[in-house]
Amino acid sequence: MEQTNNIVMTDRMAEHRIRAKITDIQWERIIVHMTVEILPREGIDLSEPLDFYAVTVHHRANAKFKVRQLSDTRYVLSLNYTNPGYCKCLPNGKYKLAACQGNDVLCLLEIADELAPLLKDKARIFLHNKKSKGYIIDFSVADRDDALYLDMIAQDMKRCGIPVFNENDHAPVVELHGKEKMKAGVEKKLKSKRHKVIKDIYQKKLNKYRNYSRQTGKKMTLLFMTEQSEVMGSNLTSVMDRIKERGLDKEYNILTSARSMVAIRHYGVKNWIAFVEKLAKADMIFIDDHAPCLDWLTLDPKTTLIQLWHAGAGFKSSGYSRWGHNGCPAPVNCHRQYKYGIAGSRQIAHFFSEVFGINDEQILPTGMPRMDEYLDPKHKEKMIAELYKEFPMCKGKKVILFAPTYRGTNRANAHYPYELIDFDRLYQFCGEEAVVLFKMHPWVPYPVPIREEYKDRFVDVNKYPNINDLFYITDLLITDYSSSIFEFSLMRKPMLFFAFDKVQYSFSRGFHRDYEEAAPGKVCYTFDEVMTALEQKDFEYEKVEEYVRIHFDYTDSHASDRVIDWILLGNVPVEIQAELDAIEEDNARTKALDFSRCIITEEDAAMEAEADDEADEDTDEETENSEEESGGKDNSDSSEEDADEDSSEEA
Repeated sequence: MEQTNNIVMTDRMAEHRIRAKITDIQWERIIVHMTVEILPREGIDLSEPLDFYAVTVHHRANAKFKVRQLSDTRYVLSLNYTNPGYCKCLPNGKYKLAACQGNDVLCLLEIADELAPLLKDKARIFLHNKKSKGYIIDFSVADRDDALYLDMIAQDMKRCGIPVFNENDHAPVVELHGKEKMKAGVEKKLKSKRHKVIKDIYQKKLNKYRNYSRQTGKKMTLLFMTEQSEVMGSNLTSVMDRIKERGLDKEYNILTSARSMVAIRHYGVKNWIAFVEKLAKADMIFIDDHAPCLDWLTLDPKTTLIQLWHAGAGFKSSGYSRWGHNGCPAPVNCHRQYKYGIAGSRQIAHFFSEVFGINDEQILPTGMPRMDEYLDPKHKEKMIAELYKEFPMCKGKKVILFAPTYRGTNRANAHYPYELIDFDRLYQFCGEEAVVLFKMHPWVPYPVPIREEYKDRFVDVNKYPNINDLFYITDLLITDYSSSIFEFSLMRKPMLFFAFDKVQYSFSRGFHRDYEEAAPGKVCYTFDEVMTALEQKDFEYEKVEEYVRIHFDYTDSHASDRVIDWILLGNVPVEIQAELDAIEEDNARTKALDFSRCIITEEDAAMEAEADDEADEDTDEETENSEEESGGKDNSDSSEEDADEDSSEEA
């Protein structure tokens, strides 16, 4: 972090006003939580709040911990290593943790005697870049005689020359030789060269249009863009359509771009030039998912990037919340360029900020634009009539919608284990009162095996394009980890969760919250439990109302208007803007703190200087690492492996 407007911290440690001991260290995905006990000297006033910083041997604070006070003397300190507050990973370095009061440094944090032997178990390695690199957090006891002071090391490491083994069969990876090795090297160089050429074109186009804009005072240009599909998603189209309905298209130039960088690996030269020209023209860009090209192409600082992510709020981890898992993002990623993201409420903003590696305050609770139409009573009435016309067997019956997500790692091997469904028992349960609609994820290639004699009560609705419309006539939803619960919850109807593989799914994909607690309905682990819940009408419906309370600040049809008013027109609500300003001010102050008058050992300084030399060598590779990770469908955080499976309405 750069040194600007230094605030020189005063060393009060020799006065022994307090001691601060870390009694516990716990991890929550990428966030560490440290429980700290404050031991004040008699007569010391602790009414003024304490701040806690991670300080390098170069005397700079690279992070300020979030603090939750449990009592007068007990605190929980939290730090997200992928974003300590400035939307970057905590920089490489060896850190002391300092307890401060205002501009006074009161003490360095110690380790409780009983915790010291357990420190190595608290270390973490987050693998990324196809597991060729690892971001390491290590804790140790400082080499001091007076107390057990904590040393914290953050280091992004790269793979060394030890032979690599195949993770699937433990056989040594076959090394390339001759023509194969030459071909692989050429492909890598071509890819790097292609990215450089695209960057150069972008810069030239940018200079051209920026100069033209200054000279002519042209209208602001908006770009609605997706790199996940050649069809624009409904969050984007909802906002774009609403801009036109309000007549604002006369005040802005509106451009669109829809490409499928996951399915179509290489677009032609003309396509790229046209695409880059749109990027250069755009003053504000709206996207609704990960944009792989922006992992390695940095937008002009004057270009505003807005993420209108289509996911409401499911269970599975994505982006940086699953750092260290297969397909996680690189430290430098498209997400880091967002000015704002959106969510359904302020209470769930932290789920989205963790995914993107940005601050909670940057997630605006506008609601989901695609739900404007969904919540429109006229649209609902119209769709119910059309649905009963298309599926007449549903009229007058209780409708059960079976809509799970896929299993597998990507589109190529997506499937669902139909053999777990007891079709006979489910058919008997329906009787003359109920029908079951089966809506599988669009990646599942095999149809539901409905026998001919069951087709009067079972209906395969996979070809119906919009799952949200089906919710209007659904009385009960059976799902698993799908974020379709976000939309369905507003119907205020019961849900069941068939989570037969919860343990496996949680380890392979990761959950960003406790599944049983967060699921707005009864969780069943076998199909027998599902049937028993159906027969006994045991749905735990009270969870639905609690889910709606937490996840929705608004249940109207004006989310698109809020996106336009708050983001495009710049009218962010006063209280939210105040929070955004506060985080900027806090970051600026932390950046300015100078701990040079405080105690740092010579040994630490020598070690840090050596680490800096190594870090300088790695810096030039950082962009290349991001390029390698964003290039294919198995590498980026929103690859097919990690794409939100609940966007079937986008299919």
